[in-house]
Amino acid sequence: MTAGTNSGSDGRSEADGWGRRGFIGAVAATAAATAFAAPAHASTAALTPRRPPRRTGQLFLGTYTSQQGGGTGIGLATYDDETGRITGTGTLTGVPDPSYLCLHPSGKTLYAVDEQERGAVTAVALTSAGPKILGARSTGGAGPCHLSVHPGGRWLLSANYLSGSVAVHPIDASGALGEPSDVVTHSSPPPGPGQEGPHAHQIVTSPDGGHVLAVDLGTDTVYSYRLDTKKGKLTRVSYATLRPGAGPRHLTFHPSGRFAYLANEVDNTVVVCAYDPASGRLTPGTPQSTGTGEGTSYPAQLAVTREGTFAFLANRGHNSLTRYAIEADGARLRLLDTVPVGGNFPRHIAFSPSQRLLFAANQKSGSVSVFQVGESGQLTLTGEPFTAPLAVCALPS
Repeated sequence: MTAGTNSGSDGRSEADGWGRRGFIGAVAATAAATAFAAPAHASTAALTPRRPPRRTGQLFLGTYTSQQGGGTGIGLATYDDETGRITGTGTLTGVPDPSYLCLHPSGKTLYAVDEQERGAVTAVALTSAGPKILGARSTGGAGPCHLSVHPGGRWLLSANYLSGSVAVHPIDASGALGEPSDVVTHSSPPPGPGQEGPHAHQIVTSPDGGHVLAVDLGTDTVYSYRLDTKKGKLTRVSYATLRPGAGPRHLTFHPSGRFAYLANEVDNTVVVCAYDPASGRLTPGTPQSTGTGEGTSYPAQLAVTREGTFAFLANRGHNSLTRYAIEADGARLRLLDTVPVGGNFPRHIAFSPSQRLLFAANQKSGSVSVFQVGESGQLTLTGEPFTAPLAVCALPS
């Protein structure tokens, strides 16, 4: 593996025809939000000893609206942080192909990609009266599949998979988005084996806030940028290239900010990367096993515990979660085992804010599995998965 200092692809399709292109549609949805009241629960008997109140969290579900069997918008639900039980509360329609979701640091605005040929991002205000769509803006590219908010809360970053570009949008005081302040296409290095061009798959800010990193599956490269927080412009400062055909998909930082873990979906590996906050330089290490055996299991995403002691990897083809112990202050992953996910094709995983629960969105089975996370990193399925059409993102808050 090599790392470069200059300033990006994914021609492959996912297993069984579930590739990203199959979900890009020309849907024009204009319906308003629909809300359904949660079912009432029986009152507790007067003589029953009181227990500490359970925390009820919000859960937002991403789907594809243009695919047969898909949803009609962003799924809305609540969950019990003790039991993991999910209760559906409705659907926010009017957002086409909301395949990836993220929250503003304030918790008052939800953002969704509109993963279509003419890509866009949508802002949704989370009000006491219910969610309200603030509007959508073009990403200047095709097939946006990931987005994140810069820690300062003033800029939304998005990755256009089909066009291999990344975009920056200003965020105003209401949470609404402006037109892109910058769109950067990954033009070098050249595409990897079997790829016809760049395919930006993720864009995320380093823990110290100093750099923005974009993962490109097509060029087998992670690009490091500096973001001008006044003008919203990206300047490339470094790049790290994985071995040809690795297909990097998703990068997750260790809490120390000195290491990051990269899931490679094409060659079925994970890589521990050293990270230099001063320069933004990422240095990949040796590829490691996902614990799923021979063949490609399409690893999708890594999630790391707040204490930096365990990491979990979603394997779509293997329908499992790999558990790793994190050692040497973040510098080493030790494979522990794999755990059945309880669904088919786990596309996205996320912790509840307390990290007592881990949610897995299972695309092909149209379900969300919930696991209790033990102190030793053990995962225990909480019950039957929650039904959600083409579940590709589960975002708890």
